[in-house]
Amino acid sequence: MFRGQADALEVILVHPGGPFYARRDEGVWSVPKGLYDPDEAALDAARREFTEETSIPAPEGAVIELGDVAQKGGKVVTAFAVRGDLDLTHAVSNEFEMEWPRGSGRMRSFPEVDRIEWFDLDTARTKLLPAQLPFLDRLHAALS
Repeated sequence: MFRGQADALEVILVHPGGPFYARRDEGVWSVPKGLYDPDEAALDAARREFTEETSIPAPEGAVIELGDVAQKGGKVVTAFAVRGDLDLTHAVSNEFEMEWPRGSGRMRSFPEVDRIEWFDLDTARTKLLPAQLPFLDRLHAALS
């Protein structure tokens, strides 16, 4: 999701929840994303994942296809952009469960996303996973 014009864009990014990223900030944020089944359209999955990670229904509107990028671990992410201006004050992520601490045998729940924020493009470039940086360039180019 984005708001503003090409010369003053802001985008929504999400910070991964759980213990592995608790003390990390730069280079770990992401576009809202997730896995989807082969029989689910990528755009439908993107809308579902946005809602799961923010508790806010994905906005309707003209969709800008931002294409694919391959992340470091090989995961391919397909992204879309929609203009909107959401108040993120009450956004809440879904949760996942994992053994923590490792090897303890105790299962704990963590939010999939622990922070959801608007960032201008310059700041987003420092926060976003390096592999996802092309999405910012593609969005800017599409709106220029």
